Amino acid sequence: MKMLMFDFRNSEREYFNKHDLPDFDIEFIKEPLNEMYVLSEKQLEETVIISVFITSEITENIIKKFKNLRIISTRSTGYDHIDLKYCNQNHIAVFNVQDYGKNSVAQYTFMLILALVRKLIPAYLSTQKNLIEMEALEGRNLENLTLGILGGGSIGKSVANIANFFGIKILICSIDKDNEISTFAEYVSMDEILEKSDIITLHLPYNVKTHHIIDEKELSKTKKGVLLVNTARGELIDTVALYNNLITGQVGGVALDVYECENESETTVSDIEENCLPNILAIQKMLGMNNVIITPHTAYNTKESVDILLDTTFNSIRDYLKGLHTNQLRL
Repeated sequence: MKMLMFDFRNSEREYFNKHDLPDFDIEFIKEPLNEMYVLSEKQLEETVIISVFITSEITENIIKKFKNLRIISTRSTGYDHIDLKYCNQNHIAVFNVQDYGKNSVAQYTFMLILALVRKLIPAYLSTQKNLIEMEALEGRNLENLTLGILGGGSIGKSVANIANFFGIKILICSIDKDNEISTFAEYVSMDEILEKSDIITLHLPYNVKTHHIIDEKELSKTKKGVLLVNTARGELIDTVALYNNLITGQVGGVALDVYECENESETTVSDIEENCLPNILAIQKMLGMNNVIITPHTAYNTKESVDILLDTTFNSIRDYLKGLHTNQLRL
């Protein structure tokens, strides 16, 4: 079967060097698939499967161009970059990879938390410049702080388990409660998370309801100097509001592995969508602040996670084609 794999990353290459996949005729494409990408008539005619990452944007217009498309597989947990409604209406199966990064993302999240609390970046930069001011590098002990976790799914629970070893007080806001987590963490409302937490970390899916769930209004409810970590989706946070609150000191530090319009950040200013420009400019300003850490959407990126991601991707496709029960996404 002809398969186009977009957003192909070097971290995925080793998997295909080690695994023989005779059922698939795969064409690897580094670029994301969007309405700007030009596909050949042969590709549109022969392709049965496309595989993408969240940097692609799979609209109805794109899907209509394919003549024999049966499956769209996203190598991510999130799938809001795919027009699921149109796919369901036109009998195109859509698959994601659930929970694949629960350990890698949770560990990365806690690394960012420690880096903020102990002011790792300022300490490193001051050593480089030989301008060391110990008072400016003073951190905190975690056991005297409160961690608020927004989203108690698999990643949020993994973060809670790691945090428990450090003796930090843990608050979680989640639709579902886990009995095991409840033995050492407290399930509370979002407002209580905002009001009581010294550190807030986001592990929510992105949808209409969670868009800018952290905005100017919500930031005004937080403790002054709160630390904010986001390894989930950039659109959960209003970037301009975040920057403004960093300037006033309402937010004491931030670590982002994702941010709004991150796919636009590598394009020229003239090509950036108008609604993205304020966000990209705010990110550029934040990059120059010593209480900000921004990384390139790499929290998931471990050898183990990439292997799980690709194993799950191909197993889901095979199971579907064999008529077996699968995790096909539906509205």
